Amino acid sequence: MSDTTGRLSVRTKLGFGVCDLGGNLFFTALGFYAMIYLTDTVGIPAAIAGAIAMVGKLCDAAWDPILGYLSDNTRTRWGRRRPYIFLGAIPLCLAMWFFFTNPHLKGVGLLTAWGACAFIALNMVYSVVNIPYSSLTPELTKDYNERTSLNGYRFVFAGVGTLLGGVAVQPIISAMGGANGGDKSRGYSMAGLVIGLVMLISAMITALSVREPDHSRTPRAKGSIARTYLSVFSNKPYVIVLVTYALNLIGIAFLQSVIAYYFQYIYVREDLIMYAMAILLVTAIACIPISVVVSKRIGKKRTYQICFFVLATTGLILFFLGHRLGPGFFLAMMVYGGIGVGFGYVAPYAMVPDAIEMDAVRTGNRNEGAFYGMWLLTSKVGQALAFLFVGFVLSLGHFVPNAGQGPGARLAIRFLAGPLPAFVLFAAMVLIEFYPITEKSYEEAMAAKNAGS
Repeated sequence: MSDTTGRLSVRTKLGFGVCDLGGNLFFTALGFYAMIYLTDTVGIPAAIAGAIAMVGKLCDAAWDPILGYLSDNTRTRWGRRRPYIFLGAIPLCLAMWFFFTNPHLKGVGLLTAWGACAFIALNMVYSVVNIPYSSLTPELTKDYNERTSLNGYRFVFAGVGTLLGGVAVQPIISAMGGANGGDKSRGYSMAGLVIGLVMLISAMITALSVREPDHSRTPRAKGSIARTYLSVFSNKPYVIVLVTYALNLIGIAFLQSVIAYYFQYIYVREDLIMYAMAILLVTAIACIPISVVVSKRIGKKRTYQICFFVLATTGLILFFLGHRLGPGFFLAMMVYGGIGVGFGYVAPYAMVPDAIEMDAVRTGNRNEGAFYGMWLLTSKVGQALAFLFVGFVLSLGHFVPNAGQGPGARLAIRFLAGPLPAFVLFAAMVLIEFYPITEKSYEEAMAAKNAGS
């Protein structure tokens, strides 16, 4: 690692980035499979499954500010962030395995209680790793373009993790007896264990390989947790990208959740689910480095807007044509959609540290954990709402697990793939237009800071 104003070594970028391989396995597993696992394998009604996911995310969101505040004020010989990444890795592995292990309980009440507890525990332990990890980004380098490069490495790993989560779960389920309508319980449990182990290993590598700057003389945050977190809303650029990213995740959550339902119940081709995910994610991974190059030419904001436009139009096209033109057309659209996913990986995570650094210049306070705690809190509230809507819309359409679906349920699935995410993503595209930080304004602020120090 270099000093925080210079370029980072490839070793540091790789060591930092690998943690998000496991992190995106987490998001893939929950995004693609949590709802259909709860409804079709565990046997929880769709509306209740959506409510479980919402309550779990909201409870976890309440924990995030506390964790961010604690990591901001931690001082150890190993740094502020790495102890949390290291100590949280093993519980995270166990929690992932536990959630995807069917409890085989009788009665909706017991299943609901188990699902809520398991989902809350999984998300809270993930935050122990993820908030300190995300908070490392503005600490490792202050260079405007180097942050884009650092996050480029991170999201190549993220793309690989997402790809593995998208294509590996279904073969594991099939290998464990879940093919052709068989019980998928053993397969989900094994997939949960494998994903948990990958998250454990990737987090350990980052905790042991990345070196944090010396914060022994950095002042601790002043005031209460509530005051610290409310202060982030005085940072207008941060608030804009925060709300935009929440909308981004809501739109993505709709699209992710519905792919498995679409192939299983619209096309009756469950065997094609992993191919759809593979095409989407391979395209996305290929587009990540392209998005970094594009970002340097047209700016982070315009690059992010490409993501929203492509994903929104993907949903609308699938709504009007997907059920008519068949699975081959859907698979082809996954290439187009993958461009949007790929262009959305790096941009927000390169914009946030710029907004945080500008705030540090303005206020003299460094509260990265508070900013990233609020980042995850808002993101999880968005995801919670998305899960709730998925369950509600499916229930409204009279969805019945593991059975042929009527026209109402089929329309509900198509609606979740098209108009709903398109509306959210177009709103995000408009909102991010008001993000004010450019490379020029950022460099001018840093120059003024250095001149005055």
